[in-house]
Amino acid sequence: MSNDFASQLAHAVGLVEAKLNSLLPTATSSPIAPPMRHAILNGGKRLRAFLVLQTAYLFDVEVGQALYSASAIECIHAYSLVHDDLPCMDDDDLRRGQPTVHVKWDEATAVLVGDALQTLAFEIMTNEAAAQNDTIRIKLISSLARASGANGMVLGQAQDIAAETTALPLTLDQITNLQTNKTGALIRWSAEAGAILANQPKSALSEYANALGLAFQIQDDILDIEGDAQKTGKRLQKDADAGKATFVSILGMGAAKARAKLLVEQAQDVLSPYGIKAAPLRAVAQYVIERNK
Repeated sequence: MSNDFASQLAHAVGLVEAKLNSLLPTATSSPIAPPMRHAILNGGKRLRAFLVLQTAYLFDVEVGQALYSASAIECIHAYSLVHDDLPCMDDDDLRRGQPTVHVKWDEATAVLVGDALQTLAFEIMTNEAAAQNDTIRIKLISSLARASGANGMVLGQAQDIAAETTALPLTLDQITNLQTNKTGALIRWSAEAGAILANQPKSALSEYANALGLAFQIQDDILDIEGDAQKTGKRLQKDADAGKATFVSILGMGAAKARAKLLVEQAQDVLSPYGIKAAPLRAVAQYVIERNK
């Protein structure tokens, strides 16, 4: 990770976490507040929020305005992790190096925390300061709902659960489709948000995000085999233990790494119309396959 990108990412993390801190309920206002804060403020890469802020920057959208979308996507992402960690799904006891919500509290609390974070995301997006007009605000809300719902992330989660009991291992095309939904849908919305905020075409950013999302998931599959549990902050080799097909199990480690590298190059290439302003987005793509967590 370059020093420039590291400092830009750290700056974005600070902005987003300060905004989230102001938007989340406090312990004195709600008993669900402490586990909500545990779920979303205990670390995290904030790559989705960073994508929102950097694509907004491409179109000169004010940071203060973009921070609402950046905070909303982090709420959706955190909710998905809380539910994904539950015993009825992936059954994880560690997330971001901390006990998962259902371990630190209980399963019912984890369900409610996920519900609360999801609804908070949409409450955040209704704020008048989140967009320049109601038309754009509705576009943001409806597109976020699609990305996180039955035709996006939730669909990918359902496909992933079904894959655990299928008689035949998934094909490469099937895994690609699953991950385009499960991981890619929220990444795609994050990369498109800046264009939506500015009421500008988003096709190039959609292509960028599609390649980035797949590269991100391939690296996750690689880290599940080669990663360090202390650095990743979660239990590793779950997919192999469960006998699930992954990009690595189908392609092999070398070919999976080569495909991720190619996807990163594709993601960087489609940003050429944006010139130097897209340098942080190109750095994100490179970081995705160099990260160790």
